[in-house]
Amino acid sequence: MEKNFIIIGIDGGGSKTRGTLRCNGETMAETVSGTTRIGSVGFVESAERLVNIIVELCNKAKIDSLEVDSSVIGVAGVWLQEEKSRLQHLIITIARNRKITINDVIVTSDAEIALEGALEGKVGGLLIGGTGSITLGKISNGQIIRCGGWGIELDDEGSGAWIGREGLTAVVRSLDGRGEFTTLCNMIEERFPTITLSNPRSLVSAFTEKIIEYHSVTPLVMACAESGDKICKSIVEEAAEHLYHNILTLSRISKGKINSVACVGGMLEKETILSKILFHKLDESIAIKRLKPKGSALDGAISFGSNLLLENL
Repeated sequence: MEKNFIIIGIDGGGSKTRGTLRCNGETMAETVSGTTRIGSVGFVESAERLVNIIVELCNKAKIDSLEVDSSVIGVAGVWLQEEKSRLQHLIITIARNRKITINDVIVTSDAEIALEGALEGKVGGLLIGGTGSITLGKISNGQIIRCGGWGIELDDEGSGAWIGREGLTAVVRSLDGRGEFTTLCNMIEERFPTITLSNPRSLVSAFTEKIIEYHSVTPLVMACAESGDKICKSIVEEAAEHLYHNILTLSRISKGKINSVACVGGMLEKETILSKILFHKLDESIAIKRLKPKGSALDGAISFGSNLLLENL
């Protein structure tokens, strides 16, 4: 049985959220907005933003939300079933209160839709290196295993936020005289006019007021590393080592069933000093083969929704 499904796919990452509305695989509308990560904005605000994205996509496509067959939403910071159910309930409730009809809302982790998109449902591993980081894999029985992805508050070693945090730590060490000088100090002053490092409290105030955040420091650390700054280069090298170790750990806990990995995320999809170091490690490895991702997290969300609709038919 054939059907022209209308599906919304949403990829809610740590720093931005992307959405697409597709009919039978053809893109009818797209949008990009701020983060919907639970750890950053909370459940209620995340749900509000996700409803707004669904409405915006429908308006762009000039259709009623009632016409959408399924909305598949992957959100950073959502992994446990109770978290998925809570966010799903909030989305439906907020939409109902605004007299918006949303059919068949599916909430899952952004990592799971990325895995589906990158591997097209096949067996293998996936490293996501963006604002956060996680390594996960699908093994032959359909089971999904993971390593990392605990959030920057606890872990996410090697991620963009981790690199930014380590960069800020290097700056305050330099200011105290506990560490060597890094050109990141000068770059932060240039990038953030409210910060004057001769007055260290200005850095603390900017961080408290979220004028400066971990992920906003990340590109500065990378630029300093590219320019030869010893401190920043060591941070990036350590990040690559953390990500590589996560991949090896995933392979080990899969008992050898995961021996290939695709790498996605803002930190790895562009040619950067981090991706160069990590990919060199992977290409030299005899245990892990690096794969080219088949598709994006949004592709995974659409595939996820389409498969469920076909099963229902």
